Formats: sequence, structure tokens, C-alpha cells
Amino acid sequence: MPSKSPQSSGVLVWFREDLRLADNPALDAAIRSGKPVTALYVLDEETSGPRAMGGAARWWLAQSLRSLEKDCDAIGLPFAIRRGKSADVVRAALDEAGADEIVWNRRYAAPEIKIDSQLKDALQADGVEARSFNGRLLHEPWEVKSKAGGPLKVYSPFWRAAAARGEPRAPLARPGRGNIPAGPAIDGESVDALGLEPSKPDWAGGMREAWTPGEAGAREALNDFIDDGLKGYASDRDRPDKPSTSRMSPYLRFGEVSPHQLWHAVEHARTEGPATGTDVEKFRSELGWREFSYHLLFNFPDLATKNFQERFDEFPWEKPNPAHRKAWRKGLTGFPIVDAGMRQLWTTGWMHNRVRMICASFLIKDLLIDWRDGEDWFWDTLVDADPANNAASWQWVAGSGADAAPYFRVFNPMLQGVKFDPRGDYVRAFVPELAEMPAKDIHAPWEAPAETLAKAGVELGRTYPKPIVDHGRARDRALAAFDRLKAKTS
Repeated sequence: MPSKSPQSSGVLVWFREDLRLADNPALDAAIRSGKPVTALYVLDEETSGPRAMGGAARWWLAQSLRSLEKDCDAIGLPFAIRRGKSADVVRAALDEAGADEIVWNRRYAAPEIKIDSQLKDALQADGVEARSFNGRLLHEPWEVKSKAGGPLKVYSPFWRAAAARGEPRAPLARPGRGNIPAGPAIDGESVDALGLEPSKPDWAGGMREAWTPGEAGAREALNDFIDDGLKGYASDRDRPDKPSTSRMSPYLRFGEVSPHQLWHAVEHARTEGPATGTDVEKFRSELGWREFSYHLLFNFPDLATKNFQERFDEFPWEKPNPAHRKAWRKGLTGFPIVDAGMRQLWTTGWMHNRVRMICASFLIKDLLIDWRDGEDWFWDTLVDADPANNAASWQWVAGSGADAAPYFRVFNPMLQGVKFDPRGDYVRAFVPELAEMPAKDIHAPWEAPAETLAKAGVELGRTYPKPIVDHGRARDRALAAFDRLKAKTS
């Protein structure tokens, strides 16, 4: 318990999933209090309940914390990184900083809500003011309701109800040096000492080449998207062969940019730049899907482990074939668009959204492997692994989720490749074995003439795998499984 004295008067900012200085409501409130401000980040891997962060996300966190350290130093904000049980670490930091107040931005997964609620109650009972803010969403999950006052389970009425609440607030300014009454510095650990990054082996080389984590990296990525990707976004966002997506998801995941910043940045591009209203509204609707995912996570906290639609508890999943699971994870299924996506994931920690759907559909419906198996793999390998988006998206593809794609919608990987990667450029980028294949054959190389394969240097089964399943038969098997589910639950 912090030992408060009459002279204790300071505020502790507890950074969590909001690793930025601009548009940070908790930090803004701390500065406006006029009290001396000290900042803290806690790596809590000891409190039971919260889901352990995956390997790729841990790598990103390390880079983001280094960036935040530099940013805090630049504005004169004392910042410490510690690890341990959140409640114990926070109490000790409050005492050392001589603070009688703590502020943070809210989290929405049930274990984190429990930690925050219990700590807030305990601190307030001890005379420490604890205030929390919304720094992660456009709308709090409990603010968007059905007409009956309950949670919404379908995206379209959810987004209409959210829109009816009016325009999201403008972003808060980034504090500059001299704007912060600096509190006392407290001891902390180095990022290196946290052991967040891989070493033996170091598998993060591709991620280092692909990303610049941190708030500055987020600003640069957003500017690139506004300049080069937003125009045509509505029509091209499903094309993995084009630079037509924002790639903002990992920055949102770690709070290096806020949804309010994105919302107003694209609006500025509509009024002052090259973007069309259609492009802006489509991008905003994607922010809406993120909001909807958090709405679901808050109201249905077991989203990553339980079928949203309970009838899917009876679905006749196959016992996972280890060879098939390994082929999917390594990008060796013999279906080029699937393999390209899975290799992009392993190399860069990220995958284009359209290809995520294709790869998820293949695991669930072509291989009949439980969606939770795939969700867990993405959780470990995505730099943007998010407790709301990851679970909600996997359930959407499986057909077990809210507002889900019907189970009988089975993505054809060959047709998806032809439609969204028509020249085969995306496949060539991540499946170099097929680099010399002509566009008309690259998405189904097993159907190509022998002379075409020979000219491209492709020997199926040796230089590139044959398909591990027959898609037509796999589709029929998946639909038959769904029919058995319907018969059991009707």
C-alpha cells in the first residue's frame, strides 16, 4: 500500500496499449492536473488471467517501448519500465513518485478489466485518486446499444447506432517540451532486460525490414497511406498485389496511433487531398469493424475460445492432421495464394486482410480444422494480434461468430487468386519457386502444361508441393459437415 504523506502530490500515467504521446487522454489529463507527472509501463506476465502475448507482438512491443522512451525523454517526461504483477508494481511506483493520483486509458478484455477495476477500487479506498479514459476506441462498447438497450450482434445496425452518436472528437495535441511539470524519475528496467525479442534463432529479420514500430513510425505509415493508398482504397483494398491498404493495424494494436487520429486524417484528405468520399467512407467502415469487434469482446468475453453461436459446439471438426496443419503454417499447401499469405505472415508478421480470409477459410473448410487452432497461430505470429479483431475475424470466417459469413461460403483459393492477384505478383513476392510461372497458370500450377512447368523451373512435388487436398472434394466434405450440424441443431 502506498504510504501517502501530506506532501504527496503528483500523478502517475500508466501506459498500457496506448504507447503514444499525441491524442492520449490519460496523459492529457495528467498534464492538465498541474501536478508533477511521472510515467510507467508494466510488463505483467505474472497476474493470472490475461492472455500471454504472442512472439511477433512481443517483438513489436520491444521496439515500441524503445520509441516511447525516446519520445518521453524528448519532452522531459520521466518514464520507467517495470515488470511484475500490475497491482504490486503500480503501488510501489506511486509511493516512489510521491503521487496521489493515477491515470490510464481503458482496456476491454475481461482479465484486464478485472485487474483495472480491482486496482482502482483498492487505490481509491487508500485515498489515491484513480481515473480512467477512453484512448482506444471511437465509442465505448457500452455506449452503442440496441433499441432495447442491449449489445448489438450484427455489424450494420451497430455502425448505424454508432454513427447516430455524432462525429468522433478531434484528436488531442501532442505535448511538447516545457508543457509538462516533470515529476521525480523512478528506477526501471531496460527493454533488453525484458527478454521480449527472439535471439536463438532470431526470426525477426523480415519484420525489421518491413516495419518501423513506434509513434513516429505510425505517423510515417499514415502519411504514406494518405499519399499513396487512400485514393482508390474502396476498389483496391482487396488487392494484395497493390499498396492499397493502410497497414495501420499494428500501430492501432499498440496504441501508437488512435482511431480518432485516423478518422480525422482521412477526412482531411477528403477535403484537402486526393481521396474520394467513397474511399474515406470505406476506410471508416473498416474502423467500424474494429469497433464492432471490441463491442463483441466486451459483451462476450470468451470470444477467442467459445463459439459465439453455441450451435457450432456440435460441429464435427476433423482430428487435426499434423502434416496438413504443418503445411498450412509453413505455406506449403500447394495452393499458391494460401502459401503466399502464410509466408508473408511468417516473414513480416502481417498478412493482407483478403488473404487472411482465404487462409482462414482453407484451414477451417478445406482441412476441417477448428478455427481456434488457426486463431491461436495468428495470435502468435501476427504483430497486430489483437484480442478483439483476431477472435472476431476467425469466428466470422468459420460461420460461428456474430454477423458471420455463412458456413457454406467456402473460398475457392484458385478463383480468389485469379480475382485479387490477377498477374500473380503477390504470389511471386512470397513464393519465389513460382516466380517464372505465367499469370494464367500461377494460381493452379498443377493444371499447367508440362512444358510450362519445365520452362518455369517448377517440378511439382519437389520444388513446389502438389495440393495437399482436392479443393472440390474438400468443399463437399465441409458442406456435408455443415449439413450434419444443421440436422443435429435444428
